[in-house]
Amino acid sequence: MDSWVVAMMLGASIFLGAIALTAFLWGIKNGQFDDEKKMMNQVQYDDESELNDAANQQRKQEAINKKEYKPE
Repeated sequence: MDSWVVAMMLGASIFLGAIALTAFLWGIKNGQFDDEKKMMNQVQYDDESELNDAANQQRKQEAINKKEYKPE
């Protein structure tokens, strides 16, 4: 291979790597990876219906805290 092809490939890979690193750091800065409860919810609730029930209970608890809850 010619040296200019190697230099072009090296330059392109460094450029694309820099873009990926910038996007990753931007995501960390803006809190894109801050889902602390996701793993715990997956461990606690095995079935989709159990996860939906837990989400409904959480919405009801938030409504109670806001004093907007009306019993069914």
